[in-house]
Amino acid sequence: MAHRRARRILPPTLLGLAIVVLSVGLRISDHPGLERVRNRLEWVAFDWRTRATLDRHVEKDPRVVIVDIDERSLREQGHWPWPRPKVAALLDRLGEAGAAVIGLDMVFAEPEANPAEQVAEGLEAMKAQGRKGLPGPQTETMLEQLRGLAEQLDGDRVLAESLAANPVMLGYVFTFSDASVGLLPRPLGEATQEIRALGLPELPHYSANLPLLQTNAAGGGYLTVEGGDEDGVIRRVPLLNVYGDGLYGLLALEVARLYLDMPPVELRIEQFYRDRALEAISLGGFIEIPTDSRGQVLVPYRGPQGSFPYVSATDVLAERVDRGVLDGAIALVGTSAKGLFDQRSTPVQNVFPGVEIHANVIAGILDDRFPYKPPWADGADVSLMVLLGLLLALIFPRLHALGLAVSSLVVTGLYVGVNTWVWAEEGLALTVAQPVLMVAILATLNMTYGFLAERRNRERLKGMFGQYVPADLVEEMNANPKGDYGFEGESREMTVLFCDIRGFTSISESLPANELKKMLNYFFTPMTRLIFENRGTIDKYVGDMIMAFWGAPLPDPDHRAHAIATAIAMLHKLQALQPELAERGWPGFHIGIGLNTGMMNVGDMGSSFRRAYTVIGDAVNLGSRLEGLTKYYGVSLIVSELTCQGQEAFVFRPLDRVRVKGKADPVVIFEPVCRRAEADEAALAELNQHAQALAAYYSRRWDEAELAFSQLIERHPERKLYLLYLERVLDLRAKSLPEDWDGVFTHTSK
Repeated sequence: MAHRRARRILPPTLLGLAIVVLSVGLRISDHPGLERVRNRLEWVAFDWRTRATLDRHVEKDPRVVIVDIDERSLREQGHWPWPRPKVAALLDRLGEAGAAVIGLDMVFAEPEANPAEQVAEGLEAMKAQGRKGLPGPQTETMLEQLRGLAEQLDGDRVLAESLAANPVMLGYVFTFSDASVGLLPRPLGEATQEIRALGLPELPHYSANLPLLQTNAAGGGYLTVEGGDEDGVIRRVPLLNVYGDGLYGLLALEVARLYLDMPPVELRIEQFYRDRALEAISLGGFIEIPTDSRGQVLVPYRGPQGSFPYVSATDVLAERVDRGVLDGAIALVGTSAKGLFDQRSTPVQNVFPGVEIHANVIAGILDDRFPYKPPWADGADVSLMVLLGLLLALIFPRLHALGLAVSSLVVTGLYVGVNTWVWAEEGLALTVAQPVLMVAILATLNMTYGFLAERRNRERLKGMFGQYVPADLVEEMNANPKGDYGFEGESREMTVLFCDIRGFTSISESLPANELKKMLNYFFTPMTRLIFENRGTIDKYVGDMIMAFWGAPLPDPDHRAHAIATAIAMLHKLQALQPELAERGWPGFHIGIGLNTGMMNVGDMGSSFRRAYTVIGDAVNLGSRLEGLTKYYGVSLIVSELTCQGQEAFVFRPLDRVRVKGKADPVVIFEPVCRRAEADEAALAELNQHAQALAAYYSRRWDEAELAFSQLIERHPERKLYLLYLERVLDLRAKSLPEDWDGVFTHTSK
C-alpha cells in the first residue's frame, strides 16, 4: 500500500520540483525577454496591490495645494502660454496668500517677445536701409521712447522680479535632444566616480529656463517623470539625475527641500554581495528616502486624482481663493487641462495629472514614508519562492482534487494577504505575481496529473473488470479509483464458485462447432447476468466451465449469501431454459456447482504477455473438487461448511464428511435446498428424518441407520444420496472399524 502510494505521488512530486526550479530560474535570469515578461507580471500585481490598499476615505493633504491651470482658467485668462507678467501676477498672488513654497511644473526656455523691441528693431532696419520719409530727429526720439517702453514691457524681467520676491522652484527637463538650452540650477553635489557607477539616470542634454529667470529663482528641479515603466505607467520616479559633473534633483525633491529649509542631500550606499548599491537618499540626516539601486522611488499614491486640494489658477489671479487654503502650504502650479498634455497613466488612474505625481512624492518626503524595494528584496523573494515551492511540491501530490483546490486558494490568499499587509504597514514591495503564478502552476499540474491518473485508472479498471465485474461495481470502483482492489495481490476471505455442464463431451460430439458455440453463449449469458446481479466477479470461462468469486475487487461482507443465492438462481434459470434448448434443437443438460469459502490470494496475475485478475489457493482448489463431487452425490450444488456459516436464511441438507483428493483435512459438505422462507413442511420433515439417519450412521447404530435410509429411499427414490448411505451402512456393518472412526469418506478421484 505504501509502495503503491509512493509510486503514485512520485511523478507529480518530481514534476513539481522541476516547476519550482524553473520558476526560480526564471526569477533570477537576467535575459532581457524573460525580464520583460517578469516585469509585466509584477506590474499587474503592483497596480492591483496599490489600488487595493488605498484609503478611499482619506482626507485631502492640506500641505500641498495644486494651482490648476484648468479649462476654466484658459477660458477666462486666455490660451496657454500666458504672458509672463500674468504668470508673475499668479506667483505674486500665491506669495501674498502665504504659500510657503511655489513649484512650477513648467519650463521657460525661450525669451518672451517684447512688442516695443520688435517695433524698435523695425525702425532701425528701415533707417539702416535709408528709407525716405523718415524724419531723422523724430526717428531717434521714437526709438528712445520705444527702448524705454521695452523695459516696461519686458515680461521676462517682470517674471524674474516676481521669482526673486517669492520662494519659487522652477522646473526643467533632461532630454535626449541634440542640444541643451537655458541654465541649470546649482547641482546638489558632485557626481563622483562612485556615484556614476551606481547607474543613476544620466541624460545627455537638457531644456532649462532662461538664465535671467533661473538666477532669480530659489532653485530648480527636473520634471522628467514621463515614460515610467516599459508599459508607460508611472510607478516610480528618479529622485536624482547625473549631468556632467553634477547631481541634480527632481522638482518634488527640491520643493520639499526648500520647504524644509534646504537640508543637504546625502547618498547612503551599501555593499551587497560584490556590488555597491544605492539604498537611500538622506535629507540632512533626519529624513531617509528609500530608493532602488538607480535612485528611483515608488510613488506613494494617496489615491486617484483629487487627493490634494485643487484651486483654479484663474481664481488665484482674481483673488477668489480663501487665504487659509494656501497659507503655509506648498503650491504646485500645473495643469489638468487636456489640451496641455500633462496627463500620465498611473496605477491608481489611467489619466492622471503629472503635477499631482509630484504632489504625492512631496507628501511622501514630508511624511518620511515611501513604499520601497530594498536591495535585499530579490534574495528574499527567491528564498520565499524556494521554500514555498518545495513545500507545495511535496504536499500537493498527496491531496485529492477538492483539498488541492482549497489548499492552493488558501496558500495564495495567505501569501497575497501577508504580502499586501507588509506593503500597507511596512511599505515593503516584495514579489507577488511570480510566487502566485508558481502556486497556480503547481496546483494546475497536480490537478491535471490527478485527472489524467484518475482517468487512466478508470480506463484500467474498466478494461480489467468491464467483462468480469458488474457495471455497478465498476462504477463504485471508478468513484474511488484510489481504493485497494488487490492489483498487487493480497489474501482475503472470499467465496469461489465452479459451475460445469454434465456430459459436455457427448454434447460437443453431437453438435457442429458453430452450434456448440451458440449453445454455450446462450447458457453463459444468463448465468453471467445472475452472477453480476449478485455482485460476483467472473474469473474465467474454460470450455463449459464458469469460475466466479465474491469478495473482490470490492470487499463484500455478504459474499457467502451472494454466492449461495447465485448458485440457487442458476439452477432455477437452467430449468427455465430447458424448453428453449429443445426448441432450438439443442440437447438438454444439467450442471454441477461447487462453492467454497476461505482465504484466497487475489490479484492481477500472469506474464508480461498475458495477465488476468484471478484467485488462487487451496480454498479455490477445494471449490473445484466440490463441484466434481456433485456427480457422486447426485446433486446439483455442494457447498462447504465454511460457506454455510452464518447463513440462517437458507436451508441446507448435510451431505457428508469427506476428504477430497489432494487434501488431508476432512471437510463437511452440504446441499443448499432453498431459502428458509420458501421451505414447506414436507421438505423440512425430510431434512429432519435425514438428520436422524446421519446421526445413527455416525454413531454406528447400523440397524437404525439402515431403517432410516430405507424409508427415505422409499419416499424419495430419486435421491441418489440415500442409496449411497444405505450401501455404506451395509458395507461398514460387515467391517471392523477402529475406535476413532469419524465417518469421513475419502474420495480418490477429482
